[in-house]
Amino acid sequence: MQSTQNKLTNITATKIKKSKTALFAKGKANLELLILCLPAVLCFFIFNYLPMIGTIIAFKDYHYDLGILGSKWVGFENFKFFFTSQDAFRITRNTLGYGALFILASLITSVLVALLLFEIKKKIAIKFYQTTMILPFFISWVIVGFIAYSLLSPNTGVINQLLSLFNIAPIGWYSDPKYWPYILTIAHIWKGVGMNSVVYYAALMGIDHELFEAATLDGANRVQQTMAISVPTLIPLMTMLSILGLGNIFRGDFGLFYQLPRDIGALYSTTDVIDTYLYRGLRTGDNIGMTAAVGLFQSVVGLCTVVAANWVVKKINPENTLY
Repeated sequence: MQSTQNKLTNITATKIKKSKTALFAKGKANLELLILCLPAVLCFFIFNYLPMIGTIIAFKDYHYDLGILGSKWVGFENFKFFFTSQDAFRITRNTLGYGALFILASLITSVLVALLLFEIKKKIAIKFYQTTMILPFFISWVIVGFIAYSLLSPNTGVINQLLSLFNIAPIGWYSDPKYWPYILTIAHIWKGVGMNSVVYYAALMGIDHELFEAATLDGANRVQQTMAISVPTLIPLMTMLSILGLGNIFRGDFGLFYQLPRDIGALYSTTDVIDTYLYRGLRTGDNIGMTAAVGLFQSVVGLCTVVAANWVVKKINPENTLY
């Protein structure tokens, strides 16, 4: 019995030694690639993981003179202060509402644009359309904000001047919050639809053209071919990108919500989101702990949303899951 145990121990030790040797040999063979990855890994660690130490501020009454470790521990008081404030419902509603609206609007417009581009056969025309639609993605929100102001300015705006030509009273765009859900949605789509459609267009280019030829022989028109071949091909990609988008549903685009409405208090009811709320808190420096608590809550909700969405998709169709 003892000899059998010794043999099993020796066999296990030999397997472990061989696996370590193979792992070392594999690492040595890929040493150059590992060295190339090292700067990116270090940057990712420094800028993504190291700042997580600062999450402790969310549980402290932070003061600059005392530092992170010296500040008083207050537990969940910062979270309680936020959730009981009059701003909590407004910014939570706006952030979730715009997040869901942007995901749906981006999905529909990006897929539609990709399908339209796929129908274009001339390469010059495709390059022209793609370039003109992608360009807004690289324009800063600061510049977009000035463009929007030149269009919506109460006195000198292009739109109000056009309205005056038809004897229509000018609209106070920057004093009436009811217009801004439409303005922000249009700006978001205009800026991102070109870049988002590229991914779907690349997926469409991978479809075997013999499928379309067979559908044509069966008498299917272009709309029927699109619904039967193109759209089903995009569904897995649409699902994965939607799941990733749900991770940011609780995180608004700061440039969009700050630069376009120009941080005007009269518009906060429909333009204020968590990111702009945190910025104002950090800018004034009144309660750093509370802003850290809101940021931590934002990140946790985003993680839970991705996990929950992926779990639901796995129950419906495991092939379309993210992981």
